[in-house]
Amino acid sequence: MVQDTRALALTFEVEGLPPVKTEALSIFAAGHRQATRVRALLRAACEAAQQTGWTPLSGPIEVEVTLRCPPGRRTADASTLLGGVCAVLQDKKRVANIGLAHLGVLVDVAVYDDDKQIRRLSYVEEPAEEFSYQVRVAAVPPAV
Repeated sequence: MVQDTRALALTFEVEGLPPVKTEALSIFAAGHRQATRVRALLRAACEAAQQTGWTPLSGPIEVEVTLRCPPGRRTADASTLLGGVCAVLQDKKRVANIGLAHLGVLVDVAVYDDDKQIRRLSYVEEPAEEFSYQVRVAAVPPAV
């Protein structure tokens, strides 16, 4: 019997604020105002994936986002924060209607295939001096 040794959970930290998804314009569009946040999230995910040998999940997943922010300073609501993070972490090749060349090698960073895989979604806020966030993506075990 061959045992599957792939990592089933990936957790990583990102400094600053997560990208938010608040408008019809794709957050992947060149020059989008969320570009710096998108790149920071992609770089952190890429580094964590390389360190752990992560391969994108294709089955059911759960996504947890923990936002650390100074009290009373949150800049967006939970749904737009989650939407932005999830959009960035899925396979971007399905966003074929816009050019992604400006992302360079980061275009290939994907933690999972598609948002349709999400079975559990969690958002928590914690007080902190500076903005940062933690993302955890994990495989959901099959139901018995």
